[in-house]
Amino acid sequence: MRKIEENIFKVLMVISTLIITSTLFLILYTIFSKGLGSLNWDMVSKIPEGGFYIGKGGGILNAIIGSIYITLGSTLLGLLISIPIVIYINVYATKNSLFTNITRLTFDILFGIPSIVYGAFGFTIMVYMGMKTSLLAGIVTVTLLIIPILVRAIDEAVRVVPEEMGHAVYALGGTRWEAAKIILRQSTAGIVTAILLSFGRAIGDAACVLFTAGFTDSIPTSLNQPAATLPLSIFFQLSSPIPEVQNRAYAATVVLTLIVLVISVAAKVVSKKLSKNKI
Repeated sequence: MRKIEENIFKVLMVISTLIITSTLFLILYTIFSKGLGSLNWDMVSKIPEGGFYIGKGGGILNAIIGSIYITLGSTLLGLLISIPIVIYINVYATKNSLFTNITRLTFDILFGIPSIVYGAFGFTIMVYMGMKTSLLAGIVTVTLLIIPILVRAIDEAVRVVPEEMGHAVYALGGTRWEAAKIILRQSTAGIVTAILLSFGRAIGDAACVLFTAGFTDSIPTSLNQPAATLPLSIFFQLSSPIPEVQNRAYAATVVLTLIVLVISVAAKVVSKKLSKNKI
């Protein structure tokens, strides 16, 4: 009977794996079969000509640059906020206290909130402060979206580090800050993984920037100007009745997929190297 149950679950696992894998390859096939034919140097080196929705010429450079600006800005700002939170709840605060447990629970809840809610919240703040759609508003809203991801992922990486390492620092007369630096160094691989997760979520999200960053044919030159992103480029241009505009949307899907793929591979390589260099 146990052998039968084991075989049944083994078959179910294989079927599930095949379904997920085939779905992934089907998505990739759809993206690349429709997008590679439209992808050329002009597509990635020029901004839309005649309007992003009706203009037949130009490319998606404005969306590529806008996505990079918002993603890098929100990731860096998110790290500056997340790492001190993780250090405090793991080094300075009492371990497993009510405060630390509530803090972790709070970020777990924030992690599960849909991105459209963050977009609406960011839009509300913008209206209250009299701001317009801009690169700055997009960065701030996306930062709020990825902070729970960064905090929980880095927190889990830090908690894996043996407690004896911190105790050894204290035994040698070290301070809590010195212990925190050692713990963070041992968690470097996990921090890189957290950055990867947050970067992927930030660059692929459309709901947050829909209300806050806006959309434009131009490349922003200041934080107060609106910024286009690849997800919104796909969203707007794919609904256009003009084939040339739809081709830009398919090219944007290929570029977005390639960016995420390159970052994923690079982060994995860096994480593996950092894991070998830990002391």
